[in-house]
Parts: sequence; structure tokens; C-alpha cells
Amino acid sequence: MSSTESPSDRKKVVSKLPGALRTDLKVRAAELTIDIQDAVAEAITDWAAVDGTLPPVETAGADSFATWLPEKLYDDFKRDCVRLGIPYVQGLSQAVRLWLEAHPSPRRRRPAATGIPQRKIVCNQKGGVGKTTISAGIGQALAEDTDLGGLGLRVLLVDYDPQGHLTKQLGLAQLPHDGDSLAKFMSGQARGDIRDLVVTVEEPRFGKRLDVLPACADAFLLDVMIVQARNRQATLERALEALEPHYDAIIIDCPPSLGMAMDAAIYYGRRRDGEAARVSGAVITVLAEDSSADAYSMLIEQIESGKTDWRVEVDYLGLVVNAYDSRDGYVVTSSLQSWRELSDPPVIGVIPRLKEQREAARARRPLLAYAPHSEQADILRNIAREIS
Repeated sequence: MSSTESPSDRKKVVSKLPGALRTDLKVRAAELTIDIQDAVAEAITDWAAVDGTLPPVETAGADSFATWLPEKLYDDFKRDCVRLGIPYVQGLSQAVRLWLEAHPSPRRRRPAATGIPQRKIVCNQKGGVGKTTISAGIGQALAEDTDLGGLGLRVLLVDYDPQGHLTKQLGLAQLPHDGDSLAKFMSGQARGDIRDLVVTVEEPRFGKRLDVLPACADAFLLDVMIVQARNRQATLERALEALEPHYDAIIIDCPPSLGMAMDAAIYYGRRRDGEAARVSGAVITVLAEDSSADAYSMLIEQIESGKTDWRVEVDYLGLVVNAYDSRDGYVVTSSLQSWRELSDPPVIGVIPRLKEQREAARARRPLLAYAPHSEQADILRNIAREIS
């Protein structure tokens, strides 16, 4: 961190700040009509009052950031960082994170007047790209308390993948094969009420607003189960109909498939009558590699074919590039550039390959509860705000 004198009795402070925090700070200051330098000054003042008890912020890959601070505040901040034994970038990151939590966004998008919940299908025909990570992260960010940086919505996460990774990662049990399941409701074989299958994620920061419809292994046979169904593309919608009035947003963690189950997910994410554009639709998760581009093309072909056959609109909410690490070399960096050059759909988030998500999955806890101040968590909040 360096400084030079300013005519206004402030010092120019040049440091670094994680990209997600820098973006959040800029957006939040604009929303609240506060000058960024005043927001940072307030952040550092509040941070000093906490006296070093805040959790650390992931600062790997932080970018350059500059602002102006009152001279005494800047000098006190440096001394506090030295006393606490932390780098200036860590102190600044903690301060900005604290300020963002204390100043939530005034934008609180709620369901449309029609009462239709937002419906996001997180998809890619290729497996292993992180659809579950993105599905879970978006859902958590939408449900998280507003004073913690979330949107405070009632959210249902649907584990539509028979492998059940989302269910397992959140520490929940898969549904038994001999009982009711989403697949059985889609095929008309269920005997009970689908609402009885829903489980609440018991983490305080979600305020009982985050629910999960767990997976069941019988979904491996879903294409066979619905092949004779009337309007089989509408089977997922019919199954979830009883749940929709209870939620503001429903997130579908799709299987790596291009079969009839995927058709039903695409149809579910279509723009309904009376619904604004880009409220519901497809979030496509990719990696910065050539094989992801091939899978992406196949998925787009299926979506476009469905739009034509069913005469509907399906909005592309954006691309999320997952597990990115520029140190992997030219193939990775050039692939990211290629994704950005698509522009439609736009890249709405680049998730770095960091340890927190793997640790959260091992701990069977939501990422935003396990590592709420991590860079991955901040980026997922940005994505949720972008598409809500």
C-alpha cells in the first residue's frame, strides 16, 4: 500500500481488493448514492471498532484498488494492521466486507404480480463442470439474510440429477427407492404429496428460507418412466406445480443429459405468460476448456430445437465459468476469452478454483455457511443478484 499527498487533506491509498468485493463496493455505493471514498472511510472506521475479531477474507488474486482517505484514518489503519499482524489488503478486505454486510442492497426483487416464482435451470450436457456448485450457490445467495448480503427469498433447490451430488453436499439423505420421488410424480406413479419430500436446510443465515427436494436413484430411469406421458416436456412442471406457491425462486440442478428429462427442464424454465424477460431461464455452467465448448453447442441446439417445437421463449440468463485458474496456461486463458467473446449469452461469473468449495462439500455444509467471506461466496452472490 502506498500514498501521496492530496490537496483535500486526504491521502491516495493504493492497495488491492478481491474482484468480487471491488464490484460489490462500486455497485452498492452507487445504489446508496454514497461516494466510494466515503464508503471506504466508514468501512475502515467500523472495522477498527471491531478490533480484529473478523474472519479472514480470501485475497488470492486480488486486483489493484485505489481511493482517498483522511490522513489520520489512513495512518491509524496501517498501525492497526501491523498490530494485528495482517497485510493491508486483508484489513481493507475485511473492512469492505463488513461495510457491505451492514449496508444491504436496496434492491429487493420479489416475485412478479402474477405470483410466478423465478425458475432457473442450471445445465450443461457435460458432467463435472460444477452445475451442483453453481445451483447450490445461487440458491444460497438468494435465500441468505439481506443483512448478510443475500436477497432474503424463499428458495427451493431441486436435485434433478440421479447422482444426487447436491443432496449429498448439503448433508441430506437421498429419497428411498421404494418411496415417492420427483421421478414418480413426473411419471404419475406417486401416491402422496410432493410437499412431504421437501427438506429445510438448517443453517441460521438462511432463516429457514432454503429448502431442498432431494434426489432419488430412480431418476436414472426417468426418460423411460415418462416416455408415454402426455406432453412429456411438461412433466416436471406438473410435478412441481403444488410447490410453486410456497417459493420466490426454484433452482433446478440438471443432470448431464440431453434426453427427455432435459427437455422437461428446458420447458420448465421457459418464459411464461405475463412473466418478464430474463427472470427465468437457463444458467449454463462451463469450464475454460475445449470440451466444454463442444457440450455447450449440443445443449444450445437442444434448447433452440425445443423453443421451435413448443413455440416458447427460453431466456439464456448467462454463462458461469467454473474452477478457473489462469496458472493452467494458454488453453485456459484463451478459452475464457472465447466465452467472453460470445457476449450472448454473457459471462455472468468466473468462479476461481479455490479450496473452500471442496472443503464445504467434504463438511456437508452450504458454501455460504461454511465460508461466507470467501471469494467464491462473494462471486456467487453477484451472480444471484445479476439473474434475480
